[in-house]
Amino acid sequence: MSTTAVVVTAVAAFMAGFSGVAVFVRAAFVVEPLAAYGVPRAWWNGLGAAKLAGAVGLLVGFFVPVIGILAALGLILYFAGAVITVLRARAYGHVAFPLVYMAPAAAVLVLA
Repeated sequence: MSTTAVVVTAVAAFMAGFSGVAVFVRAAFVVEPLAAYGVPRAWWNGLGAAKLAGAVGLLVGFFVPVIGILAALGLILYFAGAVITVLRARAYGHVAFPLVYMAPAAAVLVLA
């Protein structure tokens, strides 16, 4: 694994993990938009857990590469769903946020 792949994977894991923890601690910058987009509050813990699972999967991918690839795919799908949710809520100015979180996960696949 190249140095670039290691750094990109670590950044992707940090970003997904940070975002997952932010959901669990109910950080306003995460939960206020979720509420505004109409995401049911009952889903929030599951969404946070999915992000944390993706982050852990990326880190496990250092030792078991197929797990890292699957985690990256899962995070890409997760954030694609987030883009769709933002678009359905007509919050077009917010579309960039899930794309920023998706980009490192996509880069992990490119570098794999």
